[in-house]
Amino acid sequence: MGYTLDDVTRIVLEAKERAHQETGNEPEPEFTSTVEWPIECTVGPGLEGAIACETKIGYVNGKKGWLIYRGYDIFDLCAYSTFEETSFLLLHGRLPSETELDLFCRTLRRRMFIPKTQRSLLSFAVEERNPMDALRLGTNLMRQKQIRPGALNAGITGETVASDEDSIPMETKPTGWKKPVYEFLERLFRPVQDVEPSADAMPDDVESFYNLIAGVAAVSATIGRARQGRMPLEPLPDLGFAGNYLYMLTGRRPSPLEERVMDICLILHADHGMNASTFASMVVASTLSDIYLAIGAGISALSGPLHGGANVEVVNMLEEIGSPEAVPKWYKMAVAEKRKVMGFGHRVYKAYDPRARILAPLAEMLADESPELVSIYATARALETEVVSALGEEKKIFPNVDFYSGIVYRSMGIPADMYTTIFAVARVSGWCARVAEYLEHNRIFRPRAIYTGTFDEQYKPADER
Repeated sequence: MGYTLDDVTRIVLEAKERAHQETGNEPEPEFTSTVEWPIECTVGPGLEGAIACETKIGYVNGKKGWLIYRGYDIFDLCAYSTFEETSFLLLHGRLPSETELDLFCRTLRRRMFIPKTQRSLLSFAVEERNPMDALRLGTNLMRQKQIRPGALNAGITGETVASDEDSIPMETKPTGWKKPVYEFLERLFRPVQDVEPSADAMPDDVESFYNLIAGVAAVSATIGRARQGRMPLEPLPDLGFAGNYLYMLTGRRPSPLEERVMDICLILHADHGMNASTFASMVVASTLSDIYLAIGAGISALSGPLHGGANVEVVNMLEEIGSPEAVPKWYKMAVAEKRKVMGFGHRVYKAYDPRARILAPLAEMLADESPELVSIYATARALETEVVSALGEEKKIFPNVDFYSGIVYRSMGIPADMYTTIFAVARVSGWCARVAEYLEHNRIFRPRAIYTGTFDEQYKPADER
């Protein structure tokens, strides 16, 4: 059947209604109230449970399956907003006016044209590199004007300290200083060359954020084209961010329906709490490093199989299963062999992932438009039924964002090896927003380790060992 843009909005709002019927409406008081530093918390391996900072950007309630950006429910943003508007919201703390949104959209569209970076990137034979490795490289290449020598030192206020951060007292309990330990000068982040005319002038850090949001998308598209033996494409003036990203990646002008669905996918991935890639970006930025290197750290963290890329494995798994009828036998064998069933469970969510609630019916809609995906989608639904009936009520195991996103991307003709780069393209806005917020009251990250080694070892020369 033929779906319309109104059908997409209806699908998202129906997912919202189902989610709200199954969850309460009270936030967690221990994670949504004003913090009086220092605080006490229970910390597990990998800093699990640690409270690193305060934020007004995003909130994830894993017990109830909530995802909130700056106070706005993810369902409402997906139903009514765009990725450009959502990115502006994350960065600036409010929804833009009509004039601001128009200017922001035009700014991002212009900055998706980065021929200098693309030429530099293609000289590295990116078609032979892992796409996420190439994306990290391209992000660093975007920083074509170097920070002037001594700029970082100029950003430190107060008494002069040695370059080794361990010279700063860090072994005492935090006192919750009202003023930041470090502060940025207005021109600490340097812009790339050839920016907009002076009418669009803005602080350098904001300019760098805009460059990164647009540029990482262009770099990702360039990598996808190079892996197909094709040259990069320029953005089209009549397409939005999501539409241009699809066009520049696939070489095919997307339908309005595909552009709308990609917009929703980017919104869903824009921010998600203190996850590994967000934390990596913040840790690097807390040293007063360059923002391009900080976002490169986020991309590096996202490339790990425990963080990004599971949707590729989901599609491979569904193809291995073969059909809905084969699901019960396959799942029984997977349990017996203690195989990981990809796309289920989440470190935070102990309820149905709200992103999966939206992506599942969108995958169904797109599968109806693409006969080759009908069987894959039907297999996914059958596997969801099998897993949730076995583990949902007792262990709170439900589909996560990766379970249906691969089907959505495949329906739009995106190669599987590029799925994780889409995650990064969207998450740049969240990374930048989190970095900017943390640096307002920056304190370099410096957790401790518990030493469990030996003492009093006696050194022996090599010939006596």
